[in-house]
Amino acid sequence: MRRITSLALAVVTTAGLSPLLSNSSQAQVSVNLGVAPDCPYGYYDVAPYGCAPAGYYGPEWFEGGVFIGAGPWFHGPATFHGKVDNRFDPHHGYKGATPARGEHAEPAKRVDAAHFKGNEDRDGRGHAAEGRH
Repeated sequence: MRRITSLALAVVTTAGLSPLLSNSSQAQVSVNLGVAPDCPYGYYDVAPYGCAPAGYYGPEWFEGGVFIGAGPWFHGPATFHGKVDNRFDPHHGYKGATPARGEHAEPAKRVDAAHFKGNEDRDGRGHAAEGRH
């Protein structure tokens, strides 16, 4: 009888302590990207988020003349797809001039819908829209 009592006490003690002895841990990752790049005609939607030249983004990427953002700072609708002219994209071989951060937009350089020559749809989060090139 003494053995059964000792065994029962050992089982209850082990069961009660097992949550305390468990080696589970929780990881939490936090990434602070800071503020969006201050670029006159928008910035590329992939790191290092350099300033894009006038003509890269189509007019739908601007609301009241203000860039709606791209990449981690994108704040357009979830279903958004907008045109870009990837001839101005360094990933497609562009090596021309780009504005500096903090530079102000020149109204004469803005490209309106009638003159924009977009050739790729993008989703604002760094992805070409499937089937919309």
